[in-house]
Amino acid sequence: MLASLSMVIQAGKQRATQLNNNLKKLFNNCWIEIALRWILGITFIYASYYKIMSPTDFAKVVYGYNLFPEVLINPIAIILPFVELISGLSLLLGIYPRSAALIINGLLLAFIFILTINIMRGYDFDCGCFSTKKTGSPKLMVARDVIYLIMGLQVFLFNGVRKGCFIRLDRKI
Repeated sequence: MLASLSMVIQAGKQRATQLNNNLKKLFNNCWIEIALRWILGITFIYASYYKIMSPTDFAKVVYGYNLFPEVLINPIAIILPFVELISGLSLLLGIYPRSAALIINGLLLAFIFILTINIMRGYDFDCGCFSTKKTGSPKLMVARDVIYLIMGLQVFLFNGVRKGCFIRLDRKI
């Protein structure tokens, strides 16, 4: 009885080790990392476009969140789109991708926090993510941002050799 229990435990450890190795291969796959970088980069470049083209409309959206002092509305509406654009281009071109992923993850955490606060308040609002039009359910927007955050964490924590990078700081662990 004890011997069979020991064999079952050993088999479980082997399967866990195999699963762990498969996950490591998946998370350290350079092609998955570059695809996620490009998806995030293109998304943030696209998201910044309308905000740069119509900062007054975006300022109205920021004002609608009822979270920021009026003095900060215009600076947020002017600076944020350029941060998104530069970070997105940096991810797309592979110029300091870990730093760009860190910035984008910080933005995503802020977006998730802001959306969640307004959902809890019961506000009906537009996120202002890609246009000034109503973009859907705020809960779906939070779920989408969480998915983007997971993608950004994968890019940030990637340990392998990055493909398609012009400038990078390799992570030494």
